[in-house]
Amino acid sequence: MSKTTNLTDGKVSQILLRFFFPMLFTNLLQQVYTFADAAIVGKGLGDNSLAAVGNMTSLAFFITGFSIGITNGFGVIIAQNYGSNSPDKLRKSIAASVKLAAIIAALLTAVGLVFLKPVMIAINTSEDILNESLVYGYIIFGGLITAVAYNMCSGILRALGDSTTPFKAIIVSSIVNVGLNCVFIFGFGTGVWGAAVATIISQALSAVICFARIRQIDMISLSREDFAPDMKLNGVLLKNGIPMACMNSVTAVGSMIVQSYVNALGVVYTSAYSVGIRYINLLMIPSLTAGLSTSSFASQNYGAGKFHRIREGVKVSLAIALISYAFVGAAMLFAPEFLAVIMLNGDEAIGLAAEFLRIVGATFWIISVMFVFRNAVQGMGYPFVPMCSGVLEMVMRIAVIVLLLPKIGFAATAIAEAAAWTGALLMNFIAYQVHIKRKVKTVEE
Repeated sequence: MSKTTNLTDGKVSQILLRFFFPMLFTNLLQQVYTFADAAIVGKGLGDNSLAAVGNMTSLAFFITGFSIGITNGFGVIIAQNYGSNSPDKLRKSIAASVKLAAIIAALLTAVGLVFLKPVMIAINTSEDILNESLVYGYIIFGGLITAVAYNMCSGILRALGDSTTPFKAIIVSSIVNVGLNCVFIFGFGTGVWGAAVATIISQALSAVICFARIRQIDMISLSREDFAPDMKLNGVLLKNGIPMACMNSVTAVGSMIVQSYVNALGVVYTSAYSVGIRYINLLMIPSLTAGLSTSSFASQNYGAGKFHRIREGVKVSLAIALISYAFVGAAMLFAPEFLAVIMLNGDEAIGLAAEFLRIVGATFWIISVMFVFRNAVQGMGYPFVPMCSGVLEMVMRIAVIVLLLPKIGFAATAIAEAAAWTGALLMNFIAYQVHIKRKVKTVEE
């Protein structure tokens, strides 16, 4: 069982840090090659093409975020079964998760392909970028199975304490992705469809690497009996996975509505906003990873009944998240123009993106802390509150945009992010305190 880690024993800080860093590098590389896609598209094809790709961000996350959320939810159950040392339950939960993930991938692909154009029109996509957005989107959604396969395989490995293999997979796929982007766009002049094809190929490669590692683990060598229909188990997996999936998708709906308001302002605003969101997605990676580490740690220890360790793990993860914020927050606060010019060409777009980043940088600690508490609650098997916090995020974003955009302009988009994060943090913090105190008290009694 090499390269898997039992997170229920050993010094909490050491265990979490050993698990955290490979996952951090994995998530950073994923965002780096997404960032590289944007930079290559922006510099190679221009701001309009960058806006076309960026315009897909919210809708893409609505679809892929659903798959990420549901596979993460499955991973919580897998980790709990591993932590409770139940090999039979572990194998059956993995087999059921794989079957459900395949069905969900097919459904999401169909939804993405059918509704792509109507949604692009509904969010006020400019005619200047509509065709390129559609070309990029159809390819991404057509190859969605590769993203779901990677998310499921890497989720299984993380549930078993293996954060190293996904890191190795992303190293390989990142190199391939950037290389193919350069070849397609600069070499063959493919346009945005080349960037989309490069993404699909690299995701498929990362999935294959993770799957190969799973097949080497004797403890989870699956048999035909493990795949036998089990409606009760399917219900448990979906009960935990669907709320987490809905949380991501509901959050994406709020972002799409904000995107529609930004698009109505003009392409230059779309470009600036897409860059700002990409930087958020990149710079939140350390705190997001601290949260994901907390989820795996909490899941295994919840299965083992070691609730005091969950509390210790949350404290360690909070420290990691806040130390990370000291660096990324400073970058957004003090060098926003430098960050903007990396991806944009026009002075107006650069100025708008810098304004967005400066405001977000001052409030970024909120989302850093929120990730830890949200994932702790999810890892303990209480996905309903995080889902409700996603709804609250959506409501807060829309409310701020509707009220403030006409009054203060583009800066409202950054304030909307901070407001959404604040609401989600408060809800998840309260839920964590309630659940952890109840569990610790149960053990003490």
